[in-house]
Amino acid sequence: MKISKRANAIHPSLARDLFNKAKEYNDVIDLTLGDPDFDTPTPLKNAACKAINENLTHYSCNAGLLEARIAVSKNIKKYWKIDADPTNEVMLTVGGMEALYLALFSLIDSGDEVIVFAPYYVNYVQMIRSCDGIPVIIDAYSENYGFQLNERKLREAITNKTVAIVLNSPCNPTGAIISKEDLHTIAKIADEKELVIISDEVYHTLIFDNEKHESVLTFPEAKNRTVLIDSMSKEFCMTGWRIGYAYAPSVLIQSMVKVQENIAACAPLPSQYALIEAYTNDDIQTNFAEDFQSRRDYLYDRISSINGLICKKPQSTFYLFINISSTNMSSLDFAHKLLDTQHVAVVPGITYGDGYSNYIRIAFTKDISILKIACDRIEKFISTQMNNQ
Repeated sequence: MKISKRANAIHPSLARDLFNKAKEYNDVIDLTLGDPDFDTPTPLKNAACKAINENLTHYSCNAGLLEARIAVSKNIKKYWKIDADPTNEVMLTVGGMEALYLALFSLIDSGDEVIVFAPYYVNYVQMIRSCDGIPVIIDAYSENYGFQLNERKLREAITNKTVAIVLNSPCNPTGAIISKEDLHTIAKIADEKELVIISDEVYHTLIFDNEKHESVLTFPEAKNRTVLIDSMSKEFCMTGWRIGYAYAPSVLIQSMVKVQENIAACAPLPSQYALIEAYTNDDIQTNFAEDFQSRRDYLYDRISSINGLICKKPQSTFYLFINISSTNMSSLDFAHKLLDTQHVAVVPGITYGDGYSNYIRIAFTKDISILKIACDRIEKFISTQMNNQ
């Protein structure tokens, strides 16, 4: 059977590879996927169950229920201070990932280029390739400063084939937040070069230490050329519900809705009703950021105390990006040996760009009591490896 070149260009995620391999052990501590261990808030579950019991389980229009899009517009106004037109500028998607894919599919012609800052969420590169585009990677991480923009490198990366720049702030895997100054520089360059900005901000509610998350949408140069990607997955711990949204200029949303019809028809109806509840019920309170900050503080202190491991305290998300270069192991060897010998699963840094083979990523999506055991095992692993060198 002939498999297309586009399909063959996509490789299985190393995060998923380690996640699947971890299933072989009955005492494994799996710190691979960004899947929070908290339950979805009860009012949202009740809203979805009510929809099911009332047989509100058929198709919606491709863009999603108008009531749901109005709720999204309210959420956009709350966080980004923007008046979004729910009829023409908002659509519901099967998670934030589908929103990303629909945007890229609608923008890329064969051979077009999309700029991605590394380390990056692996699906950006895979999606660009699946759309027959070319990802252009710019390294933008410093252990001292987090995200670090090099304006010269960005300008040099732009060609007559460049159609878009992908931003991820707060960032998976580093937890870094792009500064307002860097965002403004990117906005001005995108406007000057007539590029679309795809801004993935799904972690915008998981901010620590009173840091401030800024969006590129706050700049006039960017507003009419930006696609905002958001999701219920992280803010409300709804990863399996597969519900997200995109906000973008109407001409792009129209295209994305047209593509949506041919991929998934519409987002799941019970999930749309849960979204309505989440974005319209002001009494729903989540303290996930506080809990994740406590986990981050514990994990950062423990990992920093282990000889041979270096990391920067993340400003956001629930990830720790750890430099393992002192162990003299590649990230792939480190991850597999740690899993085989100590039954702790982490993600090799090579997943997030070729320049990060001396890093691993840990998702602190487990209780501190479990993170403590994981750290004990990691410390034992490092000690054993150092003694054997």
